[in-house]
Amino acid sequence: MAKGEDALIRKKNKKLRKKNSSGSSSVSAKVAAVIAAKKRRKAGKRRMCQGMCFSLPTLDDPFNDRGGKEETKTKGPKKKSHSKPKDKMDHLNGKSADGKKGAVGGRKIARELNDLQRENESVTASNNLTHKCIINSERKNIDMTEMAHLCGTKQRDCDISEFPSKFIFWCLSSIENALRHGDAYTDGEGNSFFLNPWGLEFLKCYSTGKDLIETSGTSATAEQIAWMVSGAADTFVRKEKEGLSFPGPFLLFLVPSQEKSTQVRTVCKPLKSVGIHTVSIHPGASLDHQIQGLKTCEPEFLVSTPERLLELVSTKAIDISGVSMLVIDGLNTICSAGHADTVKSIKNCISGNPRVVIFNDCVSHMSIPMVRYLLTGSICRVSLNNSINSLSSYIIQSVEVCTSEEDKVVMSIEALDQFQSNSTQNSNMLYILSKDVKCHKLVKTLKSKGYSVSLDSDAANINDRVDSDRRAAVSLIDLVQISTTDIGTYDVVVLPSFVPSIDTYVHILTKMARTSVNGVLHSFLTKRDTELAAPLIAVLEQCGQEVPQTLQDLNHTSNMLED
Repeated sequence: MAKGEDALIRKKNKKLRKKNSSGSSSVSAKVAAVIAAKKRRKAGKRRMCQGMCFSLPTLDDPFNDRGGKEETKTKGPKKKSHSKPKDKMDHLNGKSADGKKGAVGGRKIARELNDLQRENESVTASNNLTHKCIINSERKNIDMTEMAHLCGTKQRDCDISEFPSKFIFWCLSSIENALRHGDAYTDGEGNSFFLNPWGLEFLKCYSTGKDLIETSGTSATAEQIAWMVSGAADTFVRKEKEGLSFPGPFLLFLVPSQEKSTQVRTVCKPLKSVGIHTVSIHPGASLDHQIQGLKTCEPEFLVSTPERLLELVSTKAIDISGVSMLVIDGLNTICSAGHADTVKSIKNCISGNPRVVIFNDCVSHMSIPMVRYLLTGSICRVSLNNSINSLSSYIIQSVEVCTSEEDKVVMSIEALDQFQSNSTQNSNMLYILSKDVKCHKLVKTLKSKGYSVSLDSDAANINDRVDSDRRAAVSLIDLVQISTTDIGTYDVVVLPSFVPSIDTYVHILTKMARTSVNGVLHSFLTKRDTELAAPLIAVLEQCGQEVPQTLQDLNHTSNMLED
């Protein structure tokens, strides 16, 4: 007898219940999840997390970085933030109404900033540096006002010593795009500002807080100017967020000519969108016109020639007493034009202790006094040039030819007395001794004069120290120890007996006085060193140093002996 439909359904359900209850036919949770997902997919009911693998781009995500997923809007715990006066934030943003934008816009900017940082980090870590790090303004179309506001709120604790802040990269990207769009960028055509090794070296030294000096012997290029003003802009924005106010210019950029002034202002012009205005002052415009212009504008960055700036300061058209950073480009050209005293007067008009950055377009012994007047503390040398002239810049090489060995000891003591009369608080002096120097007699003479002697010489077999509060500390080492001794901390090095080879002399010259512009290398020769006279003269001429007549006579004697 045929069974009805109800009986068949009951029989089928009974088999299913028996199958599900059986332990041998049970599956794991993972397999069950896969089966359930398959059934949902066939039924057309999919979860939100199972969206299309290849979603289409949208206006909010034109490059499909989020994979088609919408940004989840969650409210996090409220954090206490140090409030800032409303007018200062409005001044930084440049618009009073834009500061009231919603959280969605802030998160959008934060997301784009994070993308910007990830791209730069990936380029830095990669050995195959390509143009992938060039951030096109069309892809990163970030509103400049919102960027300034975000950098003030999110990046106030950003430290550029480990890695450049996102605001610095944004400044560099904006400057580079503006220069390339206007065909004003010709240096290093085809290379990105982010790939400039000098910029990273500058930022590393800039984070130390010391004064900086560029020792390549050239004027600042567009890339170097961009890195400097970007670092200064980052410092200015962070200090403004901390509540500091600057009634006058924050950055003063001294240039030798009107053409250089125009170049610097062109580089700084893109920073206007974040509230950093740059004014260029030069003799090409009338003085009255510039006075009227300064009355209606309070620039954060001021670019000027020394003579015109001093005229405006004397008429009280502008106040530069609160300048925090002083950059001097083309110092040798400025001094050659007779404006050395003008630069000194401008430096004296600045109260406090501003950061000083110097570009000397010609490193020679003639510019050393001016550099030493401007840089009085510890400094950082910024250069990628490994030539002898660059590494030994601002170190005076004093060469004396003595008649006997006794005269060498006497003259080396006189060099010490001269150092004592002109030394600063942090200056150090080092004697490098050779085997033919009477070490015991030299140490005894130093002690008798009351100097603090730190002796560590294998030739003397002495380890002694005499403390004195009224004399500077003097260190003595053996010649064989220069490869293991850090001589970069010593401003003055004395060679009572000249080194056996010119390579050793160059090693000492290029390794000493790394944090100072007050370096002096004293060398004492006798007739036994005639073979080294010619190569020593070549080093002095290469470094732009004065060659003494006694050394030339010694070289002439050597040539006569060879003939």
